[in-house]
Amino acid sequence: MVLEPNKAGGELGDRSVGTLKAISYDYDECKQSLVKMVIIDELPFNFMESKGFRLFSKTLQPKFDIPSRFTIMRDCLKLYVKEKERLKRALEGQRLYLTTNTWTSIQNINYMSLTTHWIDNEWNLHKIILNFYQVSNHIGETIGQVIENCLLYWGIDKLLTITIDNASSNSVTISYLKNVMKDWPTNILSNEHLHVRCCAHIVVRCCAHIVNLIVCDGLKEINVSVVKIRNAIRFVRSSPSRLLAFKKCAEKLHIECKKSLCLDVATWWNSIYFMLEAPEKF
Repeated sequence: MVLEPNKAGGELGDRSVGTLKAISYDYDECKQSLVKMVIIDELPFNFMESKGFRLFSKTLQPKFDIPSRFTIMRDCLKLYVKEKERLKRALEGQRLYLTTNTWTSIQNINYMSLTTHWIDNEWNLHKIILNFYQVSNHIGETIGQVIENCLLYWGIDKLLTITIDNASSNSVTISYLKNVMKDWPTNILSNEHLHVRCCAHIVVRCCAHIVNLIVCDGLKEINVSVVKIRNAIRFVRSSPSRLLAFKKCAEKLHIECKKSLCLDVATWWNSIYFMLEAPEKF
């Protein structure tokens, strides 16, 4: 039971009049909220067994018996299946617009994401990530097969357009999908306008690349100095003891700069500025 202040503002003697409101405890509702917290905050399943969380949970609601990490793992999977079926129902009969992109991680692993947009009967725009795949390569036919499998998995048979960048392999992807969809009764103009080229992506990427080339070309005039500074920073950062010695020297000389020494990245022109900015202070 909780006591809430009376909105009418009535008084009885020196005390404000309040109303009592019953609050029920529902174990299943609490466990479902815990599952959603794990998913939303991307928590590890063994978080359920941490001492701090168990202390907080028991203080907040002593009746709540914290599930094991295995129970939470199974409940996360159940919630995924439930949401997947709900999304499938939402996609039924909708004319969808797809966007996809591929990239390679620093571990040389290829990934691909597929996102869909659609406008429902109430003219509300929706955006959902359908799948996040690890792919074997960036070949156009491979990407086309992955998209085809995704469409079959979600039961999608009504497409408006697919936005994909202008890499030559992506033209093969579009040709592959057009061939797959050529007999679909929901085609629009035989998929003649299926491919929407990603102009904004190309403009941003090309502009950034051009700026980087200009900056790198201009820095050739002082390349000897830049190389010396880069090597000095690499030397200082190569071990904790060297970095500590450098900081002690800075304190001894009363240098109050708090910036940290960083190395540049070849493809980020502004990183050269940040690499040169801190040494200038020291």
